[in-house]
Amino acid sequence: MSENQAASVWQGEELDLDAYLERIGFEGSREATLETLGRLQRAHTTSIPFENVHAVLGIPLPLDLASVQERLVHRRRGGYCFEHVVLFAAALERLGFDFTGITGRITLGAPKVTPATHAMVVVRFPDDPRSWLCDVGFGSGPTAPIELAEGATLEADGWRYRLERRPGALADTWSLHQFGPDGWFDRNTFVLVQQYPIDYRVGSHYVGSHPRSPFVTRLFAQRFTGPEQHQLDGTTWKMTTPDGVSVEKEVEPAQIGALLAETFDLVLDEDELAAVLRKSGPR
Repeated sequence: MSENQAASVWQGEELDLDAYLERIGFEGSREATLETLGRLQRAHTTSIPFENVHAVLGIPLPLDLASVQERLVHRRRGGYCFEHVVLFAAALERLGFDFTGITGRITLGAPKVTPATHAMVVVRFPDDPRSWLCDVGFGSGPTAPIELAEGATLEADGWRYRLERRPGALADTWSLHQFGPDGWFDRNTFVLVQQYPIDYRVGSHYVGSHPRSPFVTRLFAQRFTGPEQHQLDGTTWKMTTPDGVSVEKEVEPAQIGALLAETFDLVLDEDELAAVLRKSGPR
């Protein structure tokens, strides 16, 4: 049974759909088509930043839809992948899309096995044998769905992606590759095992609270505009473009608040900013 046949798996009926679509600047048809899905993904990935302020400050991050949309929509904050995907999935469910939640492992070319703490969705359409992978919570695109097929490629806003499949004993392992300054690298891997909101809550608890999680140690924020990716790691700001050119600079703590507001569209109050900066010194 597909998610949108099940009763309120992703709490779509509780979503303030108009507020969400206004938050991401989405206009036009809301019909559940591939064209709509592409516009929705681009609007989401370029409007809601990736950030871990609450995790750094030790503030619980509940994943029920009411809490997520209060933070990301009404308060205009960002979040990490689980928050992004819970919100995106609620919108897909509300709009009538047929989709499945999955999780993956962030690899970034590293050979070690990492935990499956990255959330994504796979979308299908009636009378169409194809499926489409949507990754809206990575913080750096892609701005469009990529067909879930061996060797499938995507170029979006100048960034290049490719899917590979490796046979496994129980399930095939898929790898999403991205083209960078040094060529292709595997960004994340995943298997096609259905995940539910409760599964995301377990992963989110680790990411947001475990002492070995990188997200509890220092500020990390990303803003993807399409043509540019901005990343703030502690007090190090890096801007990258699809041609591989990147500019990196160290930011004075007194300038972090303005940088977050102007470049990352994140406005922190004085107490939050001071607390985050205490844990986010130079790398």
